Order: sequence, then C-alpha cells, then structure tokens
Amino acid sequence: MKKYITEFIGTFFLVLTIGLVSGDNAPIAIGAALMVMIYAGGHISGAHYNPAVTLGVLIRKRISANDAVVYIVSQVLGAATAAIVVGLFREIPSEPHQTLDTTKALVAEVLGTFALVYVVLNVATVKANEGNSYFGLAIGFTVMAMAYCFGVYSGGAFNPAVAVGAAVLKLSSWTNIWIFLVACFGGGALAAIVFNALNPEEKLPVTGPEDKIDKKP
Repeated sequence: MKKYITEFIGTFFLVLTIGLVSGDNAPIAIGAALMVMIYAGGHISGAHYNPAVTLGVLIRKRISANDAVVYIVSQVLGAATAAIVVGLFREIPSEPHQTLDTTKALVAEVLGTFALVYVVLNVATVKANEGNSYFGLAIGFTVMAMAYCFGVYSGGAFNPAVAVGAAVLKLSSWTNIWIFLVACFGGGALAAIVFNALNPEEKLPVTGPEDKIDKKP
C-alpha cells in the first residue's frame, strides 16, 4: 500500500504545480516539482507518477502487471484530486481555451513522452547506473526541456494522468484526451522497446516488489 500512496502523493503535487504556476518559467517549476517528488518517493515506489512511465517499466519487466494497474489508478486519482484542490485557489474557466492542431499535438506528445521514458529507463533501471544520485535531476530536466520544446503545440503533458488533471482544470478539452492517451502510451511503449533493443543484456525476469532496482522508476 505504501507504494500506491506514494504514487498518489507524487502525482498530486506534480499536477498541483502544473495547475498553479503560469508564465514563461512554468516548465522550470514543473520540472523541479517532479524532481523533488522523485527524490522523495523513489525508494518507496520507484516514483513513476506517470502511467506512460509505468507502462515503460512494465515492458522493461521491472514491475508486475497487477502493480502497474494499481499504480496507474493511483496516479490518475492523484491528478484528479490535485485538480480539485487547484480549484480552491483559482477560478477554473467554464470552457477550455486551448485549441490543438491534432497532428502537431500527437507528434509533440509522442516525442516528449519518448524522451522522458527513455531517460527514466536509462538513468534509473540499468545496473550500470544503480544507486546514482542524479536520476531525479535528469528526469526533472527532461520534462522541463520537453515542456519548453512542445508546450505550445500540445500543452506538454507527456503523462496521461497530467492530461486528465488538465482536462478537469479546463486547460485542455475532454475531447482531446484521446490524443494524450494514444501519444503518451505510444511514446512510452516505443521508448521501452528501443531501450530493450539497445540493452539486450538488461533483459531479466520481472523482479519482486522489494527488489532494489525496483526502488527507482
């Protein structure tokens, strides 16, 4: 149960930050929030805070299918709860104001999520990097960089749970949710497939929930 609560908390504060920050420097705050939450929860749950990351770790065989499902539920609940709390601090618009170009948004979310999950798998799950102290920084900076690159085209979610939170906050339309589900899960799965192809020596059976390498995303 500890790891599911940790996933809820980490995703909650990530989406809370997204909902409350604004301006050109918002990606810095968002990347920083993700970084500190990863350092806070990595030793408990692996600190995924993102269903696309959880899918990548599942394909990487570092989490069981049952755990992956509960992780994703915890993440979505954390995101939705954060969106409700944001509503206590600022007014939620009656209608979403963002209009997306479907093609650009799909490509942006695939690329951004691919980069994120690729970095997660390489800095936090390989034996060569086991026990490193920079994994949270690398992952947070990846989100920040991708948000600056693609935020104007898709909103820069790179995370299906964030997309749910954004829809609740009316930062994005519910009619666009399929873009984020398809692109983020697709980008995450593609990153895991590429990782496995580039690291055949890392293909090992699914580890138990208490295995050391499972303590990071």
